[in-house]
Amino acid sequence: QDWERRQEEDTLLIERILLLVRNVLHVPPDPTEEQGVDGDASVHDRVLWALHISGMDDLLKFLASAQAEQQWALHVLEIISLMFRDQSPEELAALGQGQAAAEHGEDTRELETLRQRELAEKRARALQRPSRHSRFGGSYVLQGLKAIGDRDVVFHKGLHNLKSYSHDLGKETRRVPRRRQAA
Repeated sequence: QDWERRQEEDTLLIERILLLVRNVLHVPPDPTEEQGVDGDASVHDRVLWALHISGMDDLLKFLASAQAEQQWALHVLEIISLMFRDQSPEELAALGQGQAAAEHGEDTRELETLRQRELAEKRARALQRPSRHSRFGGSYVLQGLKAIGDRDVVFHKGLHNLKSYSHDLGKETRRVPRRRQAA
């Protein structure tokens, strides 16, 4: 709901949900309880995954970026800081770059193969095409524009020259002697 149509109960409910998420994420890890395998996800990571599956992370992003929802900004900031509580910035940056570099290399190889295939197709088309260019641009009938008699005009130039068409097109202009020219 828009903030104008919200009741006081709705506002309190939103605040309570945000505080509940913050309090759940604020619980400190207990190494004695979390005796799992080395690659196993911690309780904190499983809670984050559950938040992601439920769509709560998208709601938090919306609350953080919406201009009308600035009243929740500090709650959302605290939740986000608790989400990244156990990670160091170096680890997060290295994680993103490792995957990005691998994906970038794969994308580069794929693009290169597509480019090679396209160049091969272009060469094949160039070999199939005759080397001489036909200057014939086609003939067009201009309906509604009458030529001599009752027939429509037949236009032998390209369509891009149609705007400059006149009945005098192609006729030589008569040269008027200088002494007979109008002043």
